[in-house]
Amino acid sequence: MIQRGRVHVLGEDINTDYIISAKHKESKLNISDMVPYLMEDIEPDFSKKIEPGDFIIAGKNFGCGSSREAAPAVIKAAGIAGVLSPLFARIFFRNAINVGLPVLEFENATIEGGEFLEVNFKEGIIVREMTGETFKVQPLPDFMLSILNEGGLIPYLKKHKQFNLIQN
Repeated sequence: MIQRGRVHVLGEDINTDYIISAKHKESKLNISDMVPYLMEDIEPDFSKKIEPGDFIIAGKNFGCGSSREAAPAVIKAAGIAGVLSPLFARIFFRNAINVGLPVLEFENATIEGGEFLEVNFKEGIIVREMTGETFKVQPLPDFMLSILNEGGLIPYLKKHKQFNLIQN
């Protein structure tokens, strides 16, 4: 699981209502119909600035608030390759894995918006392309990688008909 993409930097305490406002969640039936409203309350036109394969780097406490599964689902539907944050709300973290959105805990000290990264989710290696600087972080456990490789928990269960916990 190696992805390469451009970075979009967001602040701390980005809650699920900032990711996708409840007013759009309730008025749209399809997740992809919500993509134009992604992050609209903190960065209007955010959805127009992103391209498939881009990354979000956020401050601590990303995904706090309610347990809306739509929040990580809309990020994935927008084509974001993954979200990096020093600290995720636990429910957001698991919802992200369950919908097939890769997430890694990463303390961003120097990376700026517009830069390109290569992220190896299996090995926990992040390469800043501009400088060649390499960061080693805690990789995702094998069982989470298995879920992500299938596109999320539901596709995983449909394919495997059961959930096997793989020890790391």
